[in-house]
Order: sequence, then C-alpha cells, then structure tokens
Amino acid sequence: MFSFLSHLIGGAVGGTTIILSLSIMLCAFVLEDATTIIVGLLAADGFIPVPLAIVSIYSGIIVGDAVLYSLGSLARTHPRLAHYIDHDLTAPFRTWLEGRYALTILSGHFVPGLRFTTYIASGFFRFSLPTFALMAVVGSVLWETFLFSFVFWFGSFTSEWLGPARWIIAGIFLVILFFIGRHNLLAYKKKKNELGV
Repeated sequence: MFSFLSHLIGGAVGGTTIILSLSIMLCAFVLEDATTIIVGLLAADGFIPVPLAIVSIYSGIIVGDAVLYSLGSLARTHPRLAHYIDHDLTAPFRTWLEGRYALTILSGHFVPGLRFTTYIASGFFRFSLPTFALMAVVGSVLWETFLFSFVFWFGSFTSEWLGPARWIIAGIFLVILFFIGRHNLLAYKKKKNELGV
C-alpha cells in the first residue's frame, strides 16, 4: 500500500515546476501548517526540490495573509457589517488587539487559531497596514522556516528506520495542531462569554 502511495505522490509532483509551485502556494494559502509538514516530508524524500518548496510555501502564506487583511477591509464596506466597527460587541476585542497589535500579528502564525481572526480584524478595523505586513511576513518566515526545517530534518533522519510510518507521525502532529487551535478558539469564546460580550 505504501508503495502505491509513494507512486501516487511521485506522479502528482512529477509535473511541471510551475504547476507544482502553484499547487503548493494554493495549499499554503488554505492550510499553511499542513502544507508545510507535507511538503517538508516530500522534500526530505526527494520528490520536491527544497528551494522550490520553501519559496512556494512562503509565497502562498504571504498571499493568504494579504487576502485575510483585504477580506477584513472589504467586510468594513458592507452595510450590514459596517455598524460593528464601533459597536459594543466588538469594542473589547478591538481594544485588546489595539493594545498588542504588533505582537499579536507576529504570533498569528505561531498560535493555532489566532491568524484567521486577528488578520481579518486588522483589515476590518483598519489597523496599520505597514505594521501588519512586516509582522505577518516576519512571523511567517520564522515559524514556517522552523517547521519546514524540523519536518525536513525529521523526514531525512528517519527515512531509513521509520519509512512510511513517518507519514502517520506527521498526521498525528497535524491532529494535535488542530486540537490546539480548537482549544484556543473555545477558550476565546469562553472568555468572551465571561465578559458578557
């Protein structure tokens, strides 16, 4: 079965470099950590060149961050959403984000579940775009470089003695990241309910 999966992955990534790069960018745009882990293992197995993998992942994440900020800005112009800009419902979150804006944007890539909400809110509340861009890029480069390097090292180091089981370990790691993000979201909702928002 693992030889079939290996052949399937090899065929999927054996296409043109442009299609492969665009595929990685699209996946990183949607699920950055999952893409980084999968592409890191594929690079460790020699299916994808490392420079292509890294540039594609970074490009997809940066485009994704820009889209999230832009969605927030666009939501601001919608009549049904515009009244929430200075609304009592969003005031505590806005104040919280304003007080630690640069640090929150920087840590958006490190804390599962934080990126989506805070990046859209940045555009919605029209917080500083230069600060957003700088902190989002720095956070992305730091986290994804660490994650990719770790996965690549893990994949290269364990290829002989773990073989295909590395993919199961990577899957478990992704599930753990999912539950950390879920926990963070539930903690945020609980805190919001305690504040009576």
